[in-house]
Amino acid sequence: MRVTPGARRDAVTIAGEEVQLRVTAAPEGGAANEAVLRLLAAALGTAPRNLTLLRGAASRIKLIGIAPD
Repeated sequence: MRVTPGARRDAVTIAGEEVQLRVTAAPEGGAANEAVLRLLAAALGTAPRNLTLLRGAASRIKLIGIAPD
């Protein structure tokens, strides 16, 4: 999925086969990554603890694992 930090508002969109997440948090100190996990968890209706950032901690392209409930 593609992430845009520092956006005006948080949003989840799907464009073709790509999931795009926009978060208001700045990409400093992992704040944007935490915001991405919280936003995606809310969109999926699961707890943030069920999501894990697998790849892309310092990149806009991220791979996130989802644990079964």
